[in-house]
Amino acid sequence: MAVEQIVGILLAAGRGRRFDTSGQNDKLLALLPSGVAVAVAAAKNLCAALNRVVAVVRPDAQALATALRETGCEVIFCPHADEGMGSVLAFAVQHCADASAWLVALADMPYIAPLTYVMLIRALGQHDLVAPEFDGQRGHPVGFARRFLPQLAALKGEHGAREILAHAKPHLVTTDDGGVTRDIDLATDL
Repeated sequence: MAVEQIVGILLAAGRGRRFDTSGQNDKLLALLPSGVAVAVAAAKNLCAALNRVVAVVRPDAQALATALRETGCEVIFCPHADEGMGSVLAFAVQHCADASAWLVALADMPYIAPLTYVMLIRALGQHDLVAPEFDGQRGHPVGFARRFLPQLAALKGEHGAREILAHAKPHLVTTDDGGVTRDIDLATDL
């Protein structure tokens, strides 16, 4: 499977309510200790491994969209982002349905190393469903081969691809990259 045919999908359409219950501070634009915004760091690492990365954002997230475009992402606005991650992922996959596979990453996981993405891309050449494993725990991102297109495109609601993963066991790629299990949910996670 050629890398050019694999599309990275960066899910960046959540509201991050646990990060800031008031809804005034977007966690994806919060600055990491490095001074880089959470989503920008995640996007840069994903863009370092893939030629095409589609970032999905809420329609009202113009500042985030601009920041992600500047990293090299193709940005699309999901009109039904508030329905949940499953609806957002379905929207993204339908947008780039011509891909041979999708590597689905979360914008609140800025610490995944580009090499980890490369390892997963290589694994997608031999397996239909891949995910990283760190210290015995499955992490993100998850890679889906084209055969999952109908299931991904039909997702709805807030549970993302959990149902797919419950019925199809991913090939786990062991990594020493703790970033695959480290996300930013609370301000203290910064």
